[in-house]
Amino acid sequence: MPATRLDDIDRKILAELQADGRMTNVELARRVGISAPPCLRRVRTLEEMGYIRGYHADVDPRELGFEVQVFAMVGLQSQAEVDLSAFEERCNGWPLVRECHMLNGEVDFILKCVAPDLSTFQSFLTGQLTAADNVASVKTSLVIRGSKDEPGVPFDVLEDRLSKSA
Repeated sequence: MPATRLDDIDRKILAELQADGRMTNVELARRVGISAPPCLRRVRTLEEMGYIRGYHADVDPRELGFEVQVFAMVGLQSQAEVDLSAFEERCNGWPLVRECHMLNGEVDFILKCVAPDLSTFQSFLTGQLTAADNVASVKTSLVIRGSKDEPGVPFDVLEDRLSKSA
């Protein structure tokens, strides 16, 4: 369902929960300007409709000993749908792969990987990723540091677009 079918309150609920998914329903209702029972009903509806996919903690990998973060650009030998799906399924089984995105352009997939150290990542790279069926090439880039990691969508941009189309 397009965002234009959501009303102002629904979008405010989504924006507030995106910023702080741990707030109580009472606090959420206060922030969006409605009472708690209809707020909870709206949240449940947004969950059922797929706007809210889940709730999770933003865990710091380095605090847990995952010192290495790598982006791997993967080229496949075949881009037939069955081969693309097989690669995606294989990525789902690799714990070091935290994100997998199919791309348009020079590479077929970009993977975000984390590992406790470089040798663990290298073992994964040579023993599993490059050895996987249909993998033709892998180029990796080690992350030196991150400067931005925002979840979700920019609700201010959404609201601006909606106000211009109204």
